[in-house]
Amino acid sequence: MKYLDVEGIGKVSRIGLGTWQFGSIEWGYGDRYASGAARDIVQRALALGVTLFDTAEIYGLGKSERILGEALGDKRTEVVVASKIMPVAPFPPVIKQRERASARRLGLQRIPLYQIHQPNPVVPDSVIMPGMRDLLDSGAIGAAGVSNYSLARWQKADAALGRPVISNQVHFSLAHPRPLEDLVPFAERENRIVIAYSPLAQGLLGGKYGVDNRPGGIRAVNPLFGTENLRRIEPLLGALRDIAAQVGAKPAQVALAWLISLPGVVAIPGASSVEQLEFNAAAADIELSADARDALTEAARAFRPVPMRRFVTDLVRQRLVRR
Repeated sequence: MKYLDVEGIGKVSRIGLGTWQFGSIEWGYGDRYASGAARDIVQRALALGVTLFDTAEIYGLGKSERILGEALGDKRTEVVVASKIMPVAPFPPVIKQRERASARRLGLQRIPLYQIHQPNPVVPDSVIMPGMRDLLDSGAIGAAGVSNYSLARWQKADAALGRPVISNQVHFSLAHPRPLEDLVPFAERENRIVIAYSPLAQGLLGGKYGVDNRPGGIRAVNPLFGTENLRRIEPLLGALRDIAAQVGAKPAQVALAWLISLPGVVAIPGASSVEQLEFNAAAADIELSADARDALTEAARAFRPVPMRRFVTDLVRQRLVRR
């Protein structure tokens, strides 16, 4: 495993574990998964050196936090647990109350990384961040972070906090490389971290899906799995397959290795089984050459997905044809 030393947090594994699926019915895993496989996944992650575990109060309406805290057991204070607050009425007393609720569910006195889940379109960070500053000053959290923030809003949050907002958790993968343009350079320059969620584009970068093999479930409404986008992404998948063959790995592992080869970037793929967790963690051991990294970056930037309206139109047309 590879690590970053992050101020206020400590040793952060470059491959972490996202736990949105823990207790979340939208992923279809259910209670049996939560009480069995989830615990096994977390225990194996610990054994493999994973130190970053990401959750949120909204995941399963608190179930994810409870499941994660129980699964970590006595190790919960030895790792970097990151949780998030959805910024509804994000005034300082409310932020303090909801951080305490998350901490109780996690079984922690102190949450190492506490993040604003998304920008509030109405309430500015000058109102939100004093609550986060109070949590830092009291020692209730180790560091403050944000999620889904643009660079400009991240910088405004920084100014409002009066100290570094240490992380920004964003949608980032070879299929969604936009953070390369501004967030990654800022993180490198200012000694911050970018936490990449959906780093495998919900499995698209594994290479098994295509025009003739589209997924069902929650992935079926992801525009990336639309017919035209599956055609457009084939050059990127081809580059992944070629490099994977060169390094003796799988395309999805190479996609993760590319992400964590970037300065200040860590990835938090989810896992539905111990085997998938082991597969993801192994990506930390892959060393990509500069040529391989450049080829993947070029292919990622060349991918131009169709806009949402085109995806919806194609989806409706396909369903009408089936009738």
